[in-house]
Amino acid sequence: SPTIYGPLLIVSADNKGGGVVTGFDRVTGDVVWTHKRPEMTTYTSPIILPVEGKDQLLLVGGEIIVSFEPLTGKVNWTIEGATIECVSSVVSDGKFIVTSGGYPRKHIEALRADGSGEVVWSKDIRVYIPSMLIRDGYLYVVGDSGVITCYEVATGEATWEHNLRAKFIASPVLVGEHIFATSDEGSTFIFKANPKAFELVGENSLPADEVNATPVICGSRIYLRMVHKNDDQRQEMLYCLAR
Repeated sequence: SPTIYGPLLIVSADNKGGGVVTGFDRVTGDVVWTHKRPEMTTYTSPIILPVEGKDQLLLVGGEIIVSFEPLTGKVNWTIEGATIECVSSVVSDGKFIVTSGGYPRKHIEALRADGSGEVVWSKDIRVYIPSMLIRDGYLYVVGDSGVITCYEVATGEATWEHNLRAKFIASPVLVGEHIFATSDEGSTFIFKANPKAFELVGENSLPADEVNATPVICGSRIYLRMVHKNDDQRQEMLYCLAR
C-alpha cells in the first residue's frame, strides 16, 4: 500500500527485476526522491513511525531493514534482518522495532530501533501476512492460522495465547482499547487489547466467500471489502457499517 506523508505520496515496489521506493509530490506527481531496492520479491508497505525521537520510514524485506528520512529519502541506517519475503508492516514502540516474515524463514523478531542491528528477541513462528499491533508496551499478534498471542515488547515474553480457529489475511485494527480482526470468511472478532488475558467483546459475520483486505474504521463507520463468488464469477463488494 502507498503511504501519505506531508506533501509526499510514498510508494514501494519490490521484485526480482529490481525494486524502488519513491516519494512523489502529491500535487504534481513529480519524483522528489527515489532509492533502489534489492532484486528480490517482497510485499511490505512503507511505514512511517516515530522512532528514536523522529519520524522514520521503515521498510523491511529483501533480507534487510532500512530506515529513511521520509521527506528526503536519505538513509538513516541499513541492517541485515528479517527474510526475503515479508508482507506484514513493521511496528514500533519507539525503542524497539518488530518485524515478521514468512519465506524462506518464518519469524517474529524485535530489534533495537537505533540501527545497531541488535536482535533483542526472536521467535520461529509464522506470522506472514497480517500485520501486528503494539499498545502500551505489548505486542498483539494475529497469526495466519488464527492463533492470537500477546507478547511484552521489551522481552518477548508471551502473556497469553488464544486460538480463534479461523484463518486470517487481513490485518487487525486497533481502535482505542479494542482490536478488530476479520477472518478470511468474513467473521470479525472484537477483543480487548488486554495484556493479562484474552477478552472477547463481540463477534459479527457478513456473508462473504473471501476477505483479503484490512477493514478501515473511520469515525463511527467500518468499511469492509469482501468477495462473493458465483460459479466462476468473482465480485468484490464494499460494505459500510454505521451506527
